Amino acid sequence: MSTLPLSERARTMLARPNPAVMGCTRGDGQPVTVATWYLLEDDDRILINLDGGRRRLEYLRADPRVSLTVLDGANWGTTCSVQGRVVDLEDDPELVGIDRLSTHYLSIPYPNRDSPRVSGHIQVDAWSSWHL
Repeated sequence: MSTLPLSERARTMLARPNPAVMGCTRGDGQPVTVATWYLLEDDDRILINLDGGRRRLEYLRADPRVSLTVLDGANWGTTCSVQGRVVDLEDDPELVGIDRLSTHYLSIPYPNRDSPRVSGHIQVDAWSSWHL
């Protein structure tokens, strides 16, 4: 486990739109993982955005601890994992957060304009990497 702050190599990798999997915990302690989009912010927090009707949002409100593993899109043997907690969950009625993520990954605003969205940030407490 590496100490904060993130290294420049980790920051460079996390700045790219790489595949990622986020893990959280259900109320009964069962771990849950899901592929997700993310965006590294200038303050080293990580933006995420969730569909307002998903159970994952309920889990994060009850227990904000998360892990996010990012795989280098060009070489999946290179990874960066962060552990932390989701802070400042807020409704995203104008879809600003999901549009930022969609633009980062797809270069277009998010196409589904019908579902309520919630934005939050992962405050990184620790991180580790493989091949960085």
